[in-house]
Amino acid sequence: MIYSAKIRVYKNSDTIYRCFSSESKTLKTDRSDYTVKKYKDYVEFNIKAKDSVALRATINSITKLLTVYEKIGRLKK
Repeated sequence: MIYSAKIRVYKNSDTIYRCFSSESKTLKTDRSDYTVKKYKDYVEFNIKAKDSVALRATINSITKLLTVYEKIGRLKK
């Protein structure tokens, strides 16, 4: 893997981690991979990819799921 990126989410880290721990198996491909780690105050996504297109696609997949989570949170209020 020649490209990498990290995304940190500081809000609702427990819930975010639980949401993504089940999804992490479905977003892995032969061109990209990511891991999710839970820390005390945040969740960190560590993304690795063989090319820039795969990196962008994985980042987009993660951020789309985060967007869905945010929108659901707004509906509850």
